[in-house]
Amino acid sequence: MAVHRASAPLDARSLFAEYPFLPGAEGLLGSDAVSIRGLLDEPAYARPRAIGAARVLAAADDPRATRDIAELERAGPEERYLSFLFAQIVLAAAPSSAALRRWAVAEAKRTYARLAAVPAEELTEVAGRLGFGAAVVAGDRIELPLVDYLRLSVPIREADFRLSRQEVSGGSVRVGRIRAARLVQEAIRLRLAVPLPLADDVRERVRQQEADLLRRLAERSPAPVARGGPGAAALRPELFPPCIRKMRRMLQAGENLSHAGRFALAAFLHRAGADFETIVDAYRGAPDFDESITRYQVEHITHHDGGAGYTPPECDTLRSHGLCFRDGDPTSDRPADRQRDELCYRPDLRHPLQYYRWRGGRVVVTDDPGPTSRGAGPGTPAGPGRSRSTDRR
Repeated sequence: MAVHRASAPLDARSLFAEYPFLPGAEGLLGSDAVSIRGLLDEPAYARPRAIGAARVLAAADDPRATRDIAELERAGPEERYLSFLFAQIVLAAAPSSAALRRWAVAEAKRTYARLAAVPAEELTEVAGRLGFGAAVVAGDRIELPLVDYLRLSVPIREADFRLSRQEVSGGSVRVGRIRAARLVQEAIRLRLAVPLPLADDVRERVRQQEADLLRRLAERSPAPVARGGPGAAALRPELFPPCIRKMRRMLQAGENLSHAGRFALAAFLHRAGADFETIVDAYRGAPDFDESITRYQVEHITHHDGGAGYTPPECDTLRSHGLCFRDGDPTSDRPADRQRDELCYRPDLRHPLQYYRWRGGRVVVTDDPGPTSRGAGPGTPAGPGRSRSTDRR
């Protein structure tokens, strides 16, 4: 991806063109206010609509934002902002929020590529406009209030971002410019993952007018598929145990899932009969998703022991990693997920695959079930989707 280094501070117009999610970016339009209906209907805005569609589809195809969007590179400031707004409107009207989450990840990563290369002053300007206190200190070190650092670092859930590994002094945290850019990336992702509020009639109008775009988006978010061959069975996600359902929701929401959680999810899906692509797709929402690394790691987990694959961790191990949700998940939109799961409290339940089988799901078994992972440690494969964490991410 091409990154343009800034040699001087950006004026407000250029700043909003590069970062259209910032408060005040609508000022790019001056007195020529554009209504949502106007943006959707008027021929004068056909080009911003086309660029907005390109942004949406690019995110669906490439959530890591590794490729440039040609239409966006050639767009002027007003077109950049309007295309961003159009993308937000379409994604807010989409029947599933998965496309919005993937777009939020891609746009945040695209912005990170720029923030990692521009002067530290531009980075702190963006952070400040997003509501986070950030200041350039010695060299290109950046200082953030402790509370802001915690708000942004906790969802990342990577060892390098733990507070114990940071330079903390007087209620502030100092980090390198690249790490600060990663924190701002997380702030952007969180901001963009919130759907734009639309009136019901507007939402229905968007769905009708942009039916083809929404259909193409849906095709890029395939449903879980069971693999074929001897012993194959229907994959039934509604019967998954609470821990596995929570892991899937976290990734779908663009949240980071721990190493142990990523391994457990891949191993479970494989034993439940999911095909290879379905397992890989489960990790696409992760903020640090890397297709090649994910494919390599999923292949290692699922091909172990002649294709039996690793057995996912037992319930006790999942609890030790903070991955048990038998008491319910208060953050879930589904009432069933927020409730205590009584089946999980049966004294003879020891394994998530046992839960799935008891609920009526079929576990694919090939000869020996394979070794059971009891947590991260020597010989335990890496969780899919996560690249090595460094301050150069």
